[in-house]
Amino acid sequence: MECIILAGGLGTRLRSVIGDQPKCMAEVNGKPFLHYMFDYLEEQGCTRLILSLGYGHESVTRWLDSTPRRTFGISHVIEQEPLGTGGGIRLAMQETTDENVIVLNGDTMFRISLPGLLDTHLAASAETTLALKPMRSFDRYGAVRTGEENIITAFEEKKYRDQGLINGGIYCITRSDFMSRELPVKFSFEKDYLEAEVSKGIFAGYTSDAYFIDIGIPGDYEKAQKEL
Repeated sequence: MECIILAGGLGTRLRSVIGDQPKCMAEVNGKPFLHYMFDYLEEQGCTRLILSLGYGHESVTRWLDSTPRRTFGISHVIEQEPLGTGGGIRLAMQETTDENVIVLNGDTMFRISLPGLLDTHLAASAETTLALKPMRSFDRYGAVRTGEENIITAFEEKKYRDQGLINGGIYCITRSDFMSRELPVKFSFEKDYLEAEVSKGIFAGYTSDAYFIDIGIPGDYEKAQKEL
């Protein structure tokens, strides 16, 4: 199971709390958030991890050099300039060999079953399968609409909703299909790929009510100190 973590985020909204380091290195009870992501990947059976780094990559590589070895191999790629989420994924995907690759956001913990996500992806013959989280009373995220056989039919804009499904920030991507697309070097995975192509019925959803936290804002970052 090859995995990619997008770990180059600037953490602009967390600057007042974590300083100028990347979000993935934000300390949670004395350990970088990446430490907890690595624990989760070990539990799920990851065999190889590629980190997609950009802003503040030096702090990540220094930490990697000092941290104990894991059960999975670790390598990294570095964006020489910001490539967007899509460009970061494609850069890291060049280092993968599996046909189906799991991609995770480096500032979100969503404890789904990664083998379950992979099984759903294969059963749907999808190009990309998204992990979806049921939410109640939310306005921070857009909603994801699904139809028959878990096929995603629409991505809806952010607004207050009593309930709905959100994009949980974990994807299983069919490597050959994704890499054969004519996409710019810099692009948004969400806007320029998912939203642009959703009408083609090539995206599936894997719904899980597993534990979820996004440390991208100070309130949830403080919450992580208690919960992780």
